[in-house]
Amino acid sequence: MRNFLEQIQGRLDDLNKAERKVAEVILQDPQQVMGLSIAALAQAAGVSEPTVNRFCRSLDASGYPALKIQLAQSLASGAAYVSQAVAADDGPATYTRKIFGSTIAALDNACQGLDPQSVDRAVDLLIQARQIHFFGLGASASVALDAQYKFFRFNLAVAAQSDVLMQRMLASVAHTGDLFVVISYTGRTRELVEVAHLARSNGASVLGLTAAGSPLARACSHSLDVPLQENTDIYMPMSSRIIQLTVLDVLAAGVTLRRGTDFQTHLRKIKESLAQTRYPTDDEVTEE
Repeated sequence: MRNFLEQIQGRLDDLNKAERKVAEVILQDPQQVMGLSIAALAQAAGVSEPTVNRFCRSLDASGYPALKIQLAQSLASGAAYVSQAVAADDGPATYTRKIFGSTIAALDNACQGLDPQSVDRAVDLLIQARQIHFFGLGASASVALDAQYKFFRFNLAVAAQSDVLMQRMLASVAHTGDLFVVISYTGRTRELVEVAHLARSNGASVLGLTAAGSPLARACSHSLDVPLQENTDIYMPMSSRIIQLTVLDVLAAGVTLRRGTDFQTHLRKIKESLAQTRYPTDDEVTEE
């Protein structure tokens, strides 16, 4: 099977004038096209969105999302479905260094793109909430559970849910004062977008940890924009999950600082309650 970009190149003479414009934009910078919406690609090519869809069908793609998946596979380094940073012939030392390096770079880029005022607004919502629900599906489910462990320490009613039916039921009985934190890297998961709309329709606030301009971001009361740095339609979530966890750490730090020094006693009690669950360190055994 030919590379998808080679297929596009080979079909240029068979396309009509408008569809050829779409093909030329893709061939000129396929990596940039991966980050474009169908509207943005149509604008870049100077054509209509239906023209882009016709172009997709002419290449046996069911639509624009399917075309982007085929395009991503063509751009993959040879280790598709694992990581964009890793090549098929990488040894342990190389792929270890690459994964750590790409994650560090992704974290730094996310930090640069995170708006401090947006963080402050998110902390406001967390502080003011009567109870907080953390929702996530797939790879984001473990992030939601981590958030539950973090935020219960602030003496708040907190729960994490990764079951779609339970999420819908909780959103259907939401009230003013409830906060739903919906975590989705792409922001395109239909069930989570629907849950966000349902919770808001019942008076709750919804905070999104998701991609800027995504359907989920538009459905939320407020959204912390997390940049899309890996294509999770093709690769398993790696740096995306680490970024989500780090953003939650930032929010937890913000809540702690807002609570002030008087709240430190509460946090210390929680830490001290765990002391008897752990074996002593070597230094403590020596002292005894």
